[in-house]
Amino acid sequence: MSTDVTAKTPAPAPPGGSGAAGGDGLLRLVLGGLRRNMRQYGMLIALGLIVVLFEVWTGGDLLLPRNVSNLVLQNSYILILAIGMMLVIIAGHIDLSVGSLTAFVGAFAAVLTVQHGMSWPIALVLCLLVGAAAGSVQGFLIAYLGIPSFIVTLAGMLLFRGLTEILLKGQTLGPFPDGLQKMGNGFLPEAGPNTNYHNLTLLLGIVLIAAVVWQEVRARRRQREFTLDVVPVKLFALKLVALVAAILALTLLLASYKGAPIILIILAALVVGYGYVMRNAVFGRHIYAIGGNLPAAKLSGVKDKRVTFQVFLNMGVLAALAGLVVAARLNAASPKAGVNFELEAIASSFIGGASMSGGVGTVLGAIIGGLVLGVLNNGMNLLSVGTDWQQVIKGLALLVAVGFDVWNKRKSGS
Repeated sequence: MSTDVTAKTPAPAPPGGSGAAGGDGLLRLVLGGLRRNMRQYGMLIALGLIVVLFEVWTGGDLLLPRNVSNLVLQNSYILILAIGMMLVIIAGHIDLSVGSLTAFVGAFAAVLTVQHGMSWPIALVLCLLVGAAAGSVQGFLIAYLGIPSFIVTLAGMLLFRGLTEILLKGQTLGPFPDGLQKMGNGFLPEAGPNTNYHNLTLLLGIVLIAAVVWQEVRARRRQREFTLDVVPVKLFALKLVALVAAILALTLLLASYKGAPIILIILAALVVGYGYVMRNAVFGRHIYAIGGNLPAAKLSGVKDKRVTFQVFLNMGVLAALAGLVVAARLNAASPKAGVNFELEAIASSFIGGASMSGGVGTVLGAIIGGLVLGVLNNGMNLLSVGTDWQQVIKGLALLVAVGFDVWNKRKSGS
């Protein structure tokens, strides 16, 4: 006896997928990409959600052009410190002295320019050299004498705070020359015809969009050439659209007020430069190596002491730059300047994806972490939230970020 079995073949799917099926496929791609890159994209998504929430809660005040410009100016020095702190944490160390060093450099700049009438460009160079010297001394003690970074920088925090008090004699000193003030408060000049927008800012935004798209396409092409895994085309296109939309929105907001702040150009240059160093340069790879696995790095020929010394020297220079920016922003040097800046920089790094054990983190992550704190501060000020509750909320944000890092590690290990 024979049985006739007829195979049932499924009906062919519509070309290209349509309706719910196509939408579900794209959603699965997005969720899959997010799961594989949770550390990279998690805080970026959190930043977007925080911006949307405060935009709603403040009745649209958060993203007013004037407020966005103020947000950049108010958080610029924390973002500068966060870049340097991220490198320090990736290398497996910590720096508690940066807040006091920013105050000391600001005081030093005030003494040079206000009391002694020195030209501000010369004073700027001298202040950066002072920061480099301070970072070099601390780096030498940590790298070559083996004193823990926590102890050395804690001593530096007390030392520089005391020197600031001595230098200023407990008084506020100002105002600064106009050229130095523009570093903290200035905007790009007007240029071109009247378009109701800041033309130079629009031009910079277009150039930035083109550069970002080119860099992303180039990076994807290189990954394919080396047969590395790349994200699906749809997810890559979605990422490009999101990046272009974010840059375009920021450009239009700034261009509809006074244009791009000068400090934003400085920050952009720092992000691009340090991002390239950490991704492509040997120095950046060595920082990741000594923070991720110091014994293995030594066996591989990495000169860990020299790298550690250079990391703290770099932190000193960036702290000096931040000190000049905050002094220019306030148009005065104060003995109380820089209080808790080190905690803000450390929190920005950890919120931005740095690991407590070192070896993990990105420059862009430090910027995202700093922006999360900046938007929280600005949004809560607009809502008239008391400083006591602001501290509570920022503490919880830091705790959640570090907890997420620990959970992500355990999940990856399992």
